[in-house]
Amino acid sequence: MQKKIIYEQPLNERVRNFLRLEHLFSIIESRYDQSTSWDFRFLLESMLEIVDLLSRSDLKAELIKELEKHSSMLISLKDNPAVDQSRLVAINENIIQILKKLRESDYQPGNSLKTSELVNSFKQRTSIPGGTCNFDLPRFHHWLNLPIQKKRHDIQNWFKDIEPIKQAVEFALEMLRNSTNPSTETAEEGFYQRPIEPNLSCQLIRVLLPEVSSFYPEISGGKHRFTVRFMQSNDSADRPIQTDSNVEFELHCCIL
Repeated sequence: MQKKIIYEQPLNERVRNFLRLEHLFSIIESRYDQSTSWDFRFLLESMLEIVDLLSRSDLKAELIKELEKHSSMLISLKDNPAVDQSRLVAINENIIQILKKLRESDYQPGNSLKTSELVNSFKQRTSIPGGTCNFDLPRFHHWLNLPIQKKRHDIQNWFKDIEPIKQAVEFALEMLRNSTNPSTETAEEGFYQRPIEPNLSCQLIRVLLPEVSSFYPEISGGKHRFTVRFMQSNDSADRPIQTDSNVEFELHCCIL
C-alpha cells in the first residue's frame, strides 16, 4: 500500500491546543529512551512548553469536558447489537480511569516542574538565545553529567505529573480522527472549497496525499466553509505557488 502524508487543520482553538500538546508529547516520546545530554535538554524543554501551554488556558477542564462527552456517548450505545460491547466497556473504563486522575482536587499538571529549583533556573534562561550554556547554568551542567539513572529518575518524576494529560489528549484526538467518512475529492486547478453543514460540527480537516506527491495543501476554514489550496515549490528558496493541475486527494472531515 502506498504511504500517504497526512496534513491536518483544526477549526477551533480547543482542537488546536490538543494538537499542539500531541506534538510536544511526540517530541518527548522520540527522546524518552535516549541518553545524551542533548536528549535530556530536549525532554525538559518540551515538558516546560507543555506546562506553559496548559497554564495559558484551562485545558484540564477542556479535556475533562471532552472525555465526559465521549463517555456519555459510549453509554448511550450500551446494548446496541451493532456495537462490540466488550470493546465499548473497555474503552469507557479507560476514560473513567483518566477522568478520575484529572478530577482529583490536588492534581495540578506540571506541579513538580514548577516547584523544582533546578528546572526554574533552566526555564528562566530559555528565553535568552544561547542562555542555557554551561557557564550560565553550572548547576544544570552538573545535572546533565550525573549518571543516566539519576537523570531518568528525575525526568520520570517530572513527566508523571503531565502523563494523565497525555493520555487524555491521545484519547480525545483518536476519537475525533475516527469520527469521519473519508472521501476522494479533486481540487480543480489546485483549489477546493466546501461548505460545512450546519448540523455537522466539523472540528478537524485531514487531507491525505501520496508520499510521492509534489504538492502540499494549505488549509483554512471557519464555521461555515473550508478551502484547500495545493501548493508547489521546486526549490526551498522559491516562493511556493498554487498549482494549475487537478489534484486528487483523500479528505477527512472529523465531526465528533
